[in-house]
Amino acid sequence: MTGPLFLLGTHQPGWLAKAGVPLFVSDRRLRVYKRLPVAVAPWAADSGGFTELKDYGAWTVPPAEYIARLRRYRDEIGRLAWAAPQDWMCEPIVINGGWVNGQHFVGTHLTVAEHQRRTLANLVQLRDMAPDLDIVPAVQGWTQDDYERHADAYDAAGIDLTAEPLVALGSVCRRQGTAEAGRILTALHRRGITRIHGFGFKILGLRDHGHLLTSADSLAWSQDARRRGTPMPGCTQHKNCANCLRYALQWGTTVLHHITTNSRNHAREAA
Repeated sequence: MTGPLFLLGTHQPGWLAKAGVPLFVSDRRLRVYKRLPVAVAPWAADSGGFTELKDYGAWTVPPAEYIARLRRYRDEIGRLAWAAPQDWMCEPIVINGGWVNGQHFVGTHLTVAEHQRRTLANLVQLRDMAPDLDIVPAVQGWTQDDYERHADAYDAAGIDLTAEPLVALGSVCRRQGTAEAGRILTALHRRGITRIHGFGFKILGLRDHGHLLTSADSLAWSQDARRRGTPMPGCTQHKNCANCLRYALQWGTTVLHHITTNSRNHAREAA
């Protein structure tokens, strides 16, 4: 066991043509490109839901528009492994609004149950409109019971999450180093939902829970580089490495080492 596939998050779509590692790139970044890069490695498309709900408290992108762009990415960029749905995150700050870490959230002022209903409805709509695209289901919630209820809702809608090639787990990145994230993942595994992608996991979360994931993505390297302030040795073209491919790749190598080591340790303990 070598651990989950790690997709390096980036806000630099041009890296698709040169990074040479799996990437996680947002539709919000790609949509402005008239000429798209050609991917040299597999990648996945993020729908940009976090920013949509943070800034507007609702989705402003019609599903048909999102689908049209995904088809363009698949055909022009190539190597698109899968795409996220237009899901609704369930963190309290997203629902209630307010300020956190200098970011303002307008708030949806809806319930977790309504966010879950809209997430499921969107997946059904996207798949009905575009059966040719690989759009993964997202399980959302805040408490363990929330996630279990959302899994039940998928079952009731005729979507067997245990048979899906990949199921995305949302709204965990703000508490990924806690025991709660592990309990949520374990509960899903008990239900037979074992092929899970973790949205927005950082090193701590991958270290503790990577053995329960099939894949994960993270853009945390950029924040780490910004906190560092000065560029890494050998980088002379910028004030910090928040947009630096060299720094991102080195950070990603460190993450892979952590999660591979931890996954092997868990495998030995389970043997």
